[in-house]
Amino acid sequence: MRIDAHQHFWRIAQRRDHWPPPSLAPLYRDFTPADLVPCLQRCRIDGTVLVQSLPTSEDTALLLNLAARRAFVLGVVGWVDMKADDAGIRIAALAQHRKLKGLRPMLQDIADEHWIDDPALDPAVAAMLAHGLSLDALVKPQHLPALLAFARRHARLPIVIDHAAKPDIARADWQPWHRHMTALAALPNVHCKLSGLLTEAGSNRDDAVLQPCIDHLFASFGASRLMWGSDWPVLNLAGDYDGWFAMSHRLCAAQPGIDDAALDAIFGGNARLFYRLD
Repeated sequence: MRIDAHQHFWRIAQRRDHWPPPSLAPLYRDFTPADLVPCLQRCRIDGTVLVQSLPTSEDTALLLNLAARRAFVLGVVGWVDMKADDAGIRIAALAQHRKLKGLRPMLQDIADEHWIDDPALDPAVAAMLAHGLSLDALVKPQHLPALLAFARRHARLPIVIDHAAKPDIARADWQPWHRHMTALAALPNVHCKLSGLLTEAGSNRDDAVLQPCIDHLFASFGASRLMWGSDWPVLNLAGDYDGWFAMSHRLCAAQPGIDDAALDAIFGGNARLFYRLD
């Protein structure tokens, strides 16, 4: 089964005072299942993981509603205020939805870079473990030390780093990203998504620009803890669905020792296992 492990839907009317701004015309509209289905069909994608893009309960409710009506949405990664006094109760309620598979605090938008490294999150993590949920980490390189501390403290919690933590691909500035990702990859509960990389590559988006990033991710995580995602429709700022799928498949296939079984894992099997997809 071929799976897109990271895509979004949204209604622009719900996003007042939130990203994207009107100036980002390619993204400033509704994005619905009808927009995505042709892309999935052309690339022979069997299912997707639908990920939240607003830190609101309304956004998560919208996604769960869409997922209930669309068979190709295999799982949803939602949002809860994980430091709320009643976070455990909220998580238990959301977990009653069969397709809820994980939660994502939007760490890249939180002013405190150490927000995730806080024992106040322990009750929320306990609830996530009790209900078989994972955590998506939306981070940038400056958040990685705190994420490392969190991941070490919660070694039983499955964690996936979205968009490979958004390294500065455009400037080929690999440190300290390189060092921190190596440390995180040493923890067996930490995985990584091959998603969102084109939007970090600047105006030069050929294979050679992404190669150092891909090489390091394979060296660190191996094929068994990487999963491909489109980051559609944000992807539209830098390319198109078909092009990104072909490019990422080509870059992965060129890695030493990668066979068809490893490619099948990266482009579907790993996401299915990580998110416990039906």
